[in-house]
Amino acid sequence: MDKDYLKKFITNALQEDVGDGDHSSQACIPADSEGKVQLLVKEAGVLAGVNVAFEIFKHLQTDIDISPLLGDGTLVHPGDIAFTVRGKVLTLLKGERLALNVMQRMSGIATHTREYARLIEDLPTKILDTRKTTPGMRMLEKAAVKIGGGENHRMGLYDMVMLKDNHIDFAGGIENAIKATQQYLKEIGKDLKIEIEVRNMDELNQVLETGGVHRIMLDNFDTQTTREAVELIAGRYETESSGGITKETLRGYAECGVDYISVGALTHHIRSLDMSLKAL
Repeated sequence: MDKDYLKKFITNALQEDVGDGDHSSQACIPADSEGKVQLLVKEAGVLAGVNVAFEIFKHLQTDIDISPLLGDGTLVHPGDIAFTVRGKVLTLLKGERLALNVMQRMSGIATHTREYARLIEDLPTKILDTRKTTPGMRMLEKAAVKIGGGENHRMGLYDMVMLKDNHIDFAGGIENAIKATQQYLKEIGKDLKIEIEVRNMDELNQVLETGGVHRIMLDNFDTQTTREAVELIAGRYETESSGGITKETLRGYAECGVDYISVGALTHHIRSLDMSLKAL
């Protein structure tokens, strides 16, 4: 994970939470008091965010003593202890909520992703996330997807071209959108992959006639039409299915032979994993 991003995220998140001081703790805990806490898992799932939690506590106290017991990607159960931290009590209390917020959300995403990934683990199709992430937490949430067994799509608008329905409509059609994109990338000197979304077989045929893309997204196709589209594309481009695909329908799409299935619910429709930080 990018160190500058993580440092900025931790700094901003702590400022949001702590403001001009943790007055609840400062009011009743001596500044030199030391203590120890443990991260207690209270629900079964996939652990994620351990290293981020460590960085949060190190940011607050450089000489803090951290003892890792379980790592990211571990299948955990109620009662498991992920790690212990010994340091100034004021440090432990100041970092408690942020560390838990990050770990609970990341673990929830990793757990949710694992549920999807296991449904097609015997097939070559890969599960992708989307840009449907929490503002400011995208890199953390996408890291959690990978921990859970999924793959990252693009990180943002800057690292891949994705021509969706609005781009196509505003550009005046598929051929215009593709050719304008090729010219733009040439002018700015960037070698970015181009993905284009199609809504029906007619649009797919237009893309195949125009060419010049790397991946074709089949948006809201049913499984029968998806299979026909994959056969028509015949390995010329990568294929991706998208649009309301659930755990119940996932395998059917994967069996059509698509290379990728993108699922926005991996990051925007999840429940955090229950855990707590307890004094020892």
